[in-house]
Amino acid sequence: MLVLKRLAALAAAVVAGLAVGDAAWAGMGQPSPWQINFQGSVTPVMEYIHWFHDWLLVIITLITLFVLALLVIVVVKFNARANPNPSRTTHNTLLEVAWTLVPVIVLVCIAVPSFKLLFLQTVLPPADLTIKATGKQWYWSYAYPDSNFEFDSLMLKDNERKPDQPRLLAVDNEIVVPVNKNVRVQVIGADVIHAFAVPSFGIIIDAVPGRLNETWFKATREGVYYGQCRELCGKDHAFMPIAVRVVSEREFATWLEQAKRKYAAIDGTRAANILAAK
Repeated sequence: MLVLKRLAALAAAVVAGLAVGDAAWAGMGQPSPWQINFQGSVTPVMEYIHWFHDWLLVIITLITLFVLALLVIVVVKFNARANPNPSRTTHNTLLEVAWTLVPVIVLVCIAVPSFKLLFLQTVLPPADLTIKATGKQWYWSYAYPDSNFEFDSLMLKDNERKPDQPRLLAVDNEIVVPVNKNVRVQVIGADVIHAFAVPSFGIIIDAVPGRLNETWFKATREGVYYGQCRELCGKDHAFMPIAVRVVSEREFATWLEQAKRKYAAIDGTRAANILAAK
């Protein structure tokens, strides 16, 4: 019992140390140098993913330390020198019940929050805003069906970026959404399979030609959050980033009116011309 208590204390200390380091290693909205953990979360789904990850880490650490302790006990106590007359026990009912029930309990402790996370990700709440994302070789097109306009979003080259924009992630036209609103994202592929993923939102979903997939997010903090295509889709797969700008409701309303005028006459040929010029 004392050994188990010490193992539990050690596991808690390891998890606490990793949680402290998480702030330094994981950035918000984009990758950070030397990052070894998830990006910072700005949605309820990603918050739950963070919690579930830490919960699994506790379970895995306890199991690993328990097995290690058993191995050490066996090596020390039951080697030929310390135990010249080995036991001839063939079975033990209590142990057999324990090693059957304990794994079942552990699996239940993993399965219950896992199913809860699955439902949180796949059951869409009533949407305040709908955006349709279409993956193309090799850029994204976004439509706001409720406002009847669409635009293309292409990665900025190094000579087009501003100093504060990240390389290989910044785009010319960002998705803009209001803060603290449920955003439904309808995803489809125009040519091959792509995947729409924004790590800080905790979303990733395939963009399949001929099939409309859906996901959602609710960003609780203003800022710019980046993602990328996560399905190998051709030679420029690494150069079709996603950028989502989360703004206040007032800023969003202003942007929406400007976007209606700006993108109403765009017929989608700009992206094709840019790609043809490469």
